[in-house]
Amino acid sequence: MSLTVLEIPQAAVKKPAQLMMEMRLIRKTRTVLLPILFLACALAQTGDDRFDPIASALRNQEFDKALELLRPALRESPRNAQLWTMQGIGYSGQGHKKEALESFRAALKLSPDYIPALQSAAQIEFDAGSAGAVPLLQHLLRLRPADPTSHGMLAVLQYQQGKCQAAVPHFERAGALFDKQRDALHAYATCLVRLKQLDKARNVFQRTLALNPNDGRERQLLASLQVMTHQPREAITTLEPLLESQPDAATLELASAAYEDAGDTDRAVSALRQAILLDPMNVHLYLDFAAVSAAHQSFQVGINVVNDGIGLQPKAAQLYFARGVLYIQLGQYNEAQADFEKAYQLDPNQSLSVAAQGLAAADANDLDRALATVQTKLERKPNDPILLYLEADVLAQKGEDPGTPEFQRAMQAAKKAVALRPGLGPARAVLAKLYLQSGQYQEAVAQCRKALDIDPKDRTSLYRLVQALRKTGNNAEIPGLLKRLALLRQEATKEDREHSRFKLVEGDTDPTPAIESRP
Repeated sequence: MSLTVLEIPQAAVKKPAQLMMEMRLIRKTRTVLLPILFLACALAQTGDDRFDPIASALRNQEFDKALELLRPALRESPRNAQLWTMQGIGYSGQGHKKEALESFRAALKLSPDYIPALQSAAQIEFDAGSAGAVPLLQHLLRLRPADPTSHGMLAVLQYQQGKCQAAVPHFERAGALFDKQRDALHAYATCLVRLKQLDKARNVFQRTLALNPNDGRERQLLASLQVMTHQPREAITTLEPLLESQPDAATLELASAAYEDAGDTDRAVSALRQAILLDPMNVHLYLDFAAVSAAHQSFQVGINVVNDGIGLQPKAAQLYFARGVLYIQLGQYNEAQADFEKAYQLDPNQSLSVAAQGLAAADANDLDRALATVQTKLERKPNDPILLYLEADVLAQKGEDPGTPEFQRAMQAAKKAVALRPGLGPARAVLAKLYLQSGQYQEAVAQCRKALDIDPKDRTSLYRLVQALRKTGNNAEIPGLLKRLALLRQEATKEDREHSRFKLVEGDTDPTPAIESRP
């Protein structure tokens, strides 16, 4: 099969660093950012002697008295926005939020830009978690663009509505407002993660950890982000206080990922072994071990460890899938086929195990069997984009000529896969190949570019883009693309060489893998 297929099974293996992406930090932030009584003090500075007794009563929290004084004042001046705002503050002080909000709205009808009324109404809506606060805060920011309180309140509300793209700029402009508020910092960091701004998210979590250095969960979250942003040594430092006490399996799993990324495979394996002993029913630990084994061409060791997991979790489809991938590397295609079939039986909705079945058959030079496997499953799931992609890929590898029914079927399957899942890069790569073969060079160029947008390291699509551009006579880009291709090849060679530096082996008596250093 093509190299792109190899990336699909890899996606099914959960990495420890992905713990960060599963944070459950949806906490209701209800911090009162702008106490309404502060506004009472502000309103006292009006210069209008008629309002002094009312402002004084509000300032002294004598709300009944203030409301009593406001009744005749409002009868005398019913179009005075300041009086309506004072009445709202009085009702708010009594806990009558509905009446308070009505008073603030009355003030805003009379004076839409009256800042004390806007602030007070926004505070009540914010405390209730209401989206009604959003237009009020946006109005305030048009009047006072640099107001950190309005930015902070709007950031929290946008976050709670799941609008991280809108929330992040407001978190940033809130400045130091949230420096001591962990929930708000968590919300900010969560949004940054969702937007894949991982470096910024890491920095925010460093601030949250500084607020409570003894919080183990906080350390795990920060270390996870450090692993994800390829700062393994920093992650190890973050985890050290936990590792020096009695680490749990989650800490050891993160430490293993950090050690491996730092090139310390010995400690990575040791940490994973400890994690498995602490939590032997955790499927992901066996998957992590399989991934480390595959990275260091220690396929049999990985199979042996996954066997232990299957013994404890015989219905875990992911474990059969992982073992099947390892069997492929050893050329044991029948065993791989059996494992992928078992994975599909246990989890029929896991199309990736079907994809791997096709991979096993194709790697065994049996494209007909691969095609039959995929098409059988397509009869049950005709709109599965992965299955459609695999059908197109296998047909393309069979070398069918343009214009033949098989070629047209491949083209239709690839187009449908892309339509159903536009972000499926391998499907776009196959579609580009088919366009190139059929002489539709502009279409091939477009699909190659889209595949590279999804995966900038897709060397196959990069090479096909060069081919397609040459066919169109557009040679200006080609020198730069060739340099890019050369760099990608150099990176891949370096990674392969780095992975081959170590090989896991099992001793005759010690079941724990050791590290054999190789030049």
